[in-house]
Amino acid sequence: MYSDKVMDHFNNPRNVGALADADGVGEVGNARCGDIMKMYIKVKDNIITDVRFKTFGCGAAIATSSMATEMVKGKTLEEALKVSNKAVTEALDGLPPAKMHCSVLAEEAVRAAIADYKARLELKEKE
Repeated sequence: MYSDKVMDHFNNPRNVGALADADGVGEVGNARCGDIMKMYIKVKDNIITDVRFKTFGCGAAIATSSMATEMVKGKTLEEALKVSNKAVTEALDGLPPAKMHCSVLAEEAVRAAIADYKARLELKEKE
């Protein structure tokens, strides 16, 4: 049912936890399935230098969160925004059709964290 990569990222998730001094935080959820993802990013010179996640949900939600963090770490904000749910799914060697929404949530969590970072930056610039 799940690929070896999905199982690996579920059993050994990368970048788990919160970043107390995060530059951007994005939280997304799906009330229908109960998955909630919170993504934290640190940004320096337009590059995501650190990223963490906290996910409440199924194994696929945890695996897609973990993989998404691996895919955006070290990337520019523009590159990170191009990481799609399809790319996350492919990096995990696929997901069952009923779990595809988890990869969508992972993409949305990254985008939400970047949007929060940009909003905070804009506020600082106005001060």
